[in-house]
Amino acid sequence: SQQAGVDIIRRSIEEPLRQISGNAGFEGSIVVDKILSNKSSTFGFNALTEQYEDLIEAGVIDPAKVARCALQNAASVASLMLTTETLIAEKPKKDAPAAPDMGGMGGMGGMGGMM
Repeated sequence: SQQAGVDIIRRSIEEPLRQISGNAGFEGSIVVDKILSNKSSTFGFNALTEQYEDLIEAGVIDPAKVARCALQNAASVASLMLTTETLIAEKPKKDAPAAPDMGGMGGMGGMGGMM
């Protein structure tokens, strides 16, 4: 659906921030929420100083080419997902059951010298 595409774009726009904050040792979702709750368009997370601040005043400027490429790639993937009728993904693997207990093994005597 169209809403799914919008959700994909929104999430992909947040992904660089999640990655940067994760690399700095912070929980990406918390950082994103804190930034989105601030109304300033220049408020952000400075991973170098580990501070939330006005990034323009702090001299943290994202090169336009990097931001443009990230948006183009996100839009391309979202477009493919919206126009493709079938998606192929790996089926999640279920954990193998634990080995059954070793009943009927007796006392296991005669194993001297094992210490």
